[in-house]
Amino acid sequence: MTVQKETGKGPARLSPKAAVASAVRILVADDHLVYRIGIRSLLSSEPGMKVVGEASDGAAAIDLYRRQQPDVMLLDLRMPLKGGIDVVRTIRSEFPDARILIVTSYQTEEEIFQVLRAGALGYILKDMGREMLIEAIRSVHAGVRWVSPTIQRQFAERSLREALTAREVEVMKLLARGLTNRDIARIFNISESTVKNHVNSLLTKLEVSDRTEAVALCMARGMVTVEDL
Repeated sequence: MTVQKETGKGPARLSPKAAVASAVRILVADDHLVYRIGIRSLLSSEPGMKVVGEASDGAAAIDLYRRQQPDVMLLDLRMPLKGGIDVVRTIRSEFPDARILIVTSYQTEEEIFQVLRAGALGYILKDMGREMLIEAIRSVHAGVRWVSPTIQRQFAERSLREALTAREVEVMKLLARGLTNRDIARIFNISESTVKNHVNSLLTKLEVSDRTEAVALCMARGMVTVEDL
Protein backbone atom coordinates (compact mmCIF):
# COMPACT_ATOMS: atom_id res chain seq x y z
CA MET A 1 0.00 0.00 0.00
CA THR A 2 1.27 3.50 -0.78
CA VAL A 3 0.33 7.03 0.19
CA GLN A 4 0.84 10.11 -1.94
CA LYS A 5 2.79 13.04 -0.46
CA GLU A 6 1.56 16.53 -1.19
CA THR A 7 5.09 17.66 -2.12
CA GLY A 8 4.77 16.12 -5.59
CA LYS A 9 7.80 13.89 -5.06
CA GLY A 10 5.81 10.76 -5.72
CA PRO A 11 4.44 7.96 -3.52
CA ALA A 12 6.02 7.14 -0.18
CA ARG A 13 5.98 3.68 1.37
CA LEU A 14 4.20 3.18 4.66
CA SER A 15 6.57 2.52 7.51
CA PRO A 16 6.74 -1.13 8.69
CA LYS A 17 4.95 -0.12 11.89
CA ALA A 18 2.15 1.64 9.95
CA ALA A 19 1.82 -1.30 7.55
CA VAL A 20 1.35 -3.72 10.45
CA ALA A 21 -1.21 -1.42 12.05
CA SER A 22 -3.26 -1.29 8.82
CA ALA A 23 -3.13 -5.05 8.21
CA VAL A 24 -6.31 -7.16 8.38
CA ARG A 25 -6.12 -8.86 11.78
CA ILE A 26 -7.21 -12.49 11.46
CA LEU A 27 -8.12 -15.11 14.06
CA VAL A 28 -7.92 -18.75 12.94
CA ALA A 29 -10.11 -21.33 14.71
CA ASP A 30 -9.61 -24.93 13.59
CA ASP A 31 -9.01 -28.14 15.53
CA HIS A 32 -6.36 -29.40 13.09
CA LEU A 33 -2.88 -28.16 13.96
CA VAL A 34 -1.47 -28.88 10.50
CA TYR A 35 -4.19 -26.75 8.90
CA ARG A 36 -3.59 -23.87 11.29
CA ILE A 37 0.14 -23.99 10.55
CA GLY A 38 -0.59 -23.95 6.82
CA ILE A 39 -3.01 -21.02 7.08
CA ARG A 40 -0.58 -19.02 9.21
CA SER A 41 2.18 -19.63 6.67
CA LEU A 42 -0.08 -18.70 3.76
CA LEU A 43 -1.38 -15.50 5.32
CA SER A 44 2.03 -14.40 6.63
CA SER A 45 3.19 -14.13 3.02
CA GLU A 46 0.11 -12.14 1.96
CA PRO A 47 0.59 -8.35 2.09
CA GLY A 48 -1.86 -6.62 4.40
CA MET A 49 -2.85 -9.68 6.45
CA LYS A 50 -1.76 -10.74 9.91
CA VAL A 51 -2.76 -13.76 12.03
CA VAL A 52 -3.26 -12.51 15.60
CA GLY A 53 -4.39 -15.74 17.24
CA GLU A 54 -5.30 -19.40 16.90
CA ALA A 55 -7.88 -21.57 18.65
CA SER A 56 -8.24 -25.35 18.56
CA ASP A 57 -11.82 -25.63 19.86
CA GLY A 58 -15.04 -23.65 19.85
CA ALA A 59 -14.91 -22.48 23.46
CA ALA A 60 -11.34 -21.22 23.04
CA ALA A 61 -12.37 -19.50 19.79
CA ILE A 62 -15.05 -17.48 21.60
CA ASP A 63 -12.71 -16.55 24.45
CA LEU A 64 -9.92 -15.53 22.07
CA TYR A 65 -12.32 -13.49 19.94
CA ARG A 66 -13.41 -11.56 23.01
CA ARG A 67 -9.81 -10.74 23.87
CA GLN A 68 -8.47 -10.04 20.38
CA GLN A 69 -11.58 -8.73 18.57
CA PRO A 70 -10.01 -9.43 15.15
CA ASP A 71 -11.10 -7.91 11.86
CA VAL A 72 -11.94 -11.34 10.43
CA MET A 73 -12.34 -14.77 12.00
CA LEU A 74 -11.69 -17.94 9.99
CA LEU A 75 -13.78 -20.67 11.61
CA ASP A 76 -14.08 -24.39 10.96
CA LEU A 77 -17.68 -25.58 10.98
CA ARG A 78 -17.18 -28.65 13.17
CA MET A 79 -15.17 -27.89 16.30
CA PRO A 80 -14.70 -29.69 19.65
CA LEU A 81 -16.53 -28.41 22.78
CA LYS A 82 -18.65 -25.93 20.83
CA GLY A 83 -19.65 -26.29 17.18
CA GLY A 84 -19.16 -23.61 14.57
CA ILE A 85 -22.83 -22.60 14.45
CA ASP A 86 -22.90 -22.04 18.22
CA VAL A 87 -19.64 -20.11 18.03
CA VAL A 88 -21.09 -17.78 15.37
CA ARG A 89 -24.29 -17.24 17.35
CA THR A 90 -22.42 -16.47 20.58
CA ILE A 91 -19.95 -14.07 19.00
CA ARG A 92 -22.56 -12.27 16.91
CA SER A 93 -24.78 -11.81 19.97
CA GLU A 94 -21.91 -10.00 21.70
CA PHE A 95 -20.32 -8.40 18.65
CA PRO A 96 -23.05 -7.71 16.04
CA ASP A 97 -20.50 -6.45 13.51
CA ALA A 98 -18.25 -9.54 13.79
CA ARG A 99 -17.06 -10.71 10.39
CA ILE A 100 -16.78 -14.48 10.33
CA LEU A 101 -15.73 -16.61 7.37
CA ILE A 102 -16.47 -20.34 7.62
CA VAL A 103 -13.58 -22.37 6.17
CA THR A 104 -14.52 -26.04 6.22
CA SER A 105 -14.49 -29.39 4.44
CA TYR A 106 -18.23 -29.86 4.87
CA GLN A 107 -21.02 -28.72 2.56
CA THR A 108 -24.38 -30.01 3.80
CA GLU A 109 -27.29 -27.73 2.97
CA GLU A 110 -28.63 -27.64 6.53
CA GLU A 111 -25.29 -26.64 8.07
CA ILE A 112 -24.69 -23.99 5.41
CA PHE A 113 -28.14 -22.53 5.95
CA GLN A 114 -27.89 -22.54 9.74
CA VAL A 115 -24.45 -20.93 9.93
CA LEU A 116 -25.32 -18.20 7.41
CA ARG A 117 -28.57 -17.56 9.26
CA ALA A 118 -26.56 -17.38 12.50
CA GLY A 119 -24.57 -14.49 11.05
CA ALA A 120 -21.49 -15.86 9.28
CA LEU A 121 -20.62 -13.54 6.40
CA GLY A 122 -18.89 -16.11 4.21
CA TYR A 123 -18.56 -19.83 3.58
CA ILE A 124 -15.71 -21.44 1.66
CA LEU A 125 -14.43 -25.00 1.31
CA LYS A 126 -10.86 -25.76 2.32
CA ASP A 127 -9.96 -27.13 -1.10
CA MET A 128 -10.87 -23.92 -2.96
CA GLY A 129 -7.26 -22.74 -3.17
CA ARG A 130 -5.20 -19.76 -2.04
CA GLU A 131 -6.51 -17.10 -4.41
CA MET A 132 -10.15 -17.79 -3.63
CA LEU A 133 -9.46 -17.84 0.12
CA ILE A 134 -7.73 -14.47 -0.06
CA GLU A 135 -10.63 -13.09 -2.11
CA ALA A 136 -13.11 -14.41 0.45
CA ILE A 137 -11.18 -12.87 3.37
CA ARG A 138 -11.00 -9.47 1.67
CA SER A 139 -14.71 -9.56 0.80
CA VAL A 140 -15.76 -10.49 4.32
CA HIS A 141 -13.44 -7.85 5.76
CA ALA A 142 -15.19 -5.30 3.54
CA GLY A 143 -18.55 -6.44 4.92
CA VAL A 144 -19.59 -8.21 1.73
CA ARG A 145 -21.04 -11.73 1.86
CA TRP A 146 -18.85 -14.27 0.09
CA VAL A 147 -20.08 -17.74 -0.83
CA SER A 148 -19.60 -19.82 -3.94
CA PRO A 149 -22.31 -19.54 -6.63
CA THR A 150 -23.52 -23.07 -5.82
CA ILE A 151 -23.95 -22.29 -2.13
CA GLN A 152 -25.58 -18.95 -2.91
CA ARG A 153 -28.20 -20.74 -5.02
CA GLN A 154 -28.81 -23.27 -2.25
CA PHE A 155 -29.23 -20.49 0.30
CA ALA A 156 -31.60 -18.51 -1.95
CA GLU A 157 -33.71 -21.59 -2.69
CA ARG A 158 -33.93 -22.55 0.98
CA SER A 159 -34.88 -19.03 2.03
CA LEU A 160 -37.53 -18.90 -0.66
CA ARG A 161 -38.97 -22.28 0.30
CA GLU A 162 -39.28 -21.16 3.91
CA ALA A 163 -40.94 -17.90 2.89
CA LEU A 164 -43.75 -19.69 1.02
CA THR A 165 -46.54 -21.58 2.77
CA ALA A 166 -47.31 -25.18 1.82
CA ARG A 167 -50.50 -24.06 0.07
CA GLU A 168 -48.63 -21.35 -1.87
CA VAL A 169 -46.17 -23.97 -3.12
CA GLU A 170 -49.08 -26.14 -4.25
CA VAL A 171 -50.68 -23.18 -6.02
CA MET A 172 -47.37 -22.38 -7.71
CA LYS A 173 -47.07 -25.89 -9.12
CA LEU A 174 -50.58 -25.65 -10.55
CA LEU A 175 -49.82 -22.24 -12.04
CA ALA A 176 -46.80 -23.84 -13.71
CA ARG A 177 -49.18 -26.29 -15.40
CA GLY A 178 -51.12 -23.36 -16.85
CA LEU A 179 -54.21 -23.73 -14.67
CA THR A 180 -56.46 -20.72 -14.09
CA ASN A 181 -57.64 -19.42 -10.74
CA ARG A 182 -60.99 -21.11 -11.38
CA ASP A 183 -59.29 -24.46 -12.07
CA ILE A 184 -57.21 -24.18 -8.91
CA ALA A 185 -60.24 -23.18 -6.81
CA ARG A 186 -62.09 -26.27 -8.06
CA ILE A 187 -59.16 -28.57 -7.20
CA PHE A 188 -58.81 -27.25 -3.64
CA ASN A 189 -62.53 -26.64 -3.16
CA ILE A 190 -61.96 -23.03 -2.24
CA SER A 191 -63.17 -19.73 -3.67
CA GLU A 192 -61.52 -17.99 -6.60
CA SER A 193 -60.90 -14.95 -4.38
CA THR A 194 -58.92 -17.15 -1.99
CA VAL A 195 -56.83 -18.43 -4.88
CA LYS A 196 -56.29 -14.86 -6.03
CA ASN A 197 -55.04 -13.98 -2.53
CA HIS A 198 -52.56 -16.89 -2.68
CA VAL A 199 -51.33 -15.76 -6.09
CA ASN A 200 -50.92 -12.15 -4.95
CA SER A 201 -49.00 -13.33 -1.89
CA LEU A 202 -46.74 -15.39 -4.15
CA LEU A 203 -46.01 -12.45 -6.41
CA THR A 204 -45.18 -10.25 -3.42
CA LYS A 205 -42.85 -12.77 -1.76
CA LEU A 206 -41.11 -13.59 -5.04
CA GLU A 207 -40.89 -9.89 -5.94
CA VAL A 208 -42.23 -10.43 -9.46
CA SER A 209 -45.00 -8.71 -11.39
CA ASP A 210 -46.97 -11.63 -12.83
CA ARG A 211 -47.47 -15.37 -12.64
CA THR A 212 -45.29 -16.06 -15.70
CA GLU A 213 -42.31 -14.47 -13.96
CA ALA A 214 -43.17 -16.34 -10.77
CA VAL A 215 -43.17 -19.70 -12.52
CA ALA A 216 -39.93 -18.92 -14.34
CA LEU A 217 -38.21 -17.90 -11.10
CA CYS A 218 -39.37 -20.98 -9.20
CA MET A 219 -38.25 -23.26 -12.02
CA ALA A 220 -34.86 -21.55 -12.16
CA ARG A 221 -34.44 -22.11 -8.42
CA GLY A 222 -35.58 -25.72 -8.51
CA MET A 223 -38.82 -25.22 -6.59
CA VAL A 224 -40.84 -26.31 -9.62
CA THR A 225 -39.43 -29.17 -11.72
CA VAL A 226 -40.47 -30.79 -14.98
CA GLU A 227 -42.06 -33.58 -12.92
CA ASP A 228 -44.50 -31.03 -11.54
CA LEU A 229 -45.73 -30.00 -15.00
